[in-house]
Amino acid sequence: MTRKPKAKHKDEGVLRRQMRRLRRGVLRGVIWAVSFAILIVLLFAVVNPPITYTMYSEKTRLGRLDHQWAPREAIAPVMMRSVVAAEDANFCNHWGFDMSAIRAALNDGAVRGASTISQQTVKNVYLWQGRSWPRKALEALLTPIVELAWSKRRILEIYLNVAEFGEGIFGVEAAARHYFDVGPAALSPRQAALLAAVLPSPRTRNAAQPSGALRQRAARIADGAATIARDGRAACFED
Repeated sequence: MTRKPKAKHKDEGVLRRQMRRLRRGVLRGVIWAVSFAILIVLLFAVVNPPITYTMYSEKTRLGRLDHQWAPREAIAPVMMRSVVAAEDANFCNHWGFDMSAIRAALNDGAVRGASTISQQTVKNVYLWQGRSWPRKALEALLTPIVELAWSKRRILEIYLNVAEFGEGIFGVEAAARHYFDVGPAALSPRQAALLAAVLPSPRTRNAAQPSGALRQRAARIADGAATIARDGRAACFED
């Protein structure tokens, strides 16, 4: 009769040790995951991403990929203003998440997107396309780290170099030459606005042969680009 309590205490001790080992293992895993996330963010602060998951997937599917890196100095300022006007007008004023846009999206029943350029850059560089909760959670974790480690200029430079502008066409260098036969430094305000206008749906829109709706959207983007140049909302990414 006296042996049963001892056996019970022994089992409880084993269980406690196993739980401690499990907690330590989980903690180490979290520390390694956070450290790795910080490392890859810091790496791309100075090194250009060679390829993204979406690029790799499209190259595998199509058998080709049109992409060439364009440094920020080789991109027309109006192209930068146009993409900000089209995708994230408050780019210079937020820390990765545009809370006013998020509230507006919630008020609309989340029928429109509220992702900032910072969030889209994180998704395009580190993650995959789609609307799954795991992807959104990782995006939410990485975006503040990117905002801390990269300048706004760097975020916009990388975004313009990894964004998809058409089927198998990635980055503003490839897009400018494909649609208008010019380099990204030579883009006119209208051409820049048309390229920015295709971004929400690049596989169904053509900047060189725009529909009436696309031309109207491009005209609004051109007006927005001029506005943010005047009111100072382009200051964080322009010299």
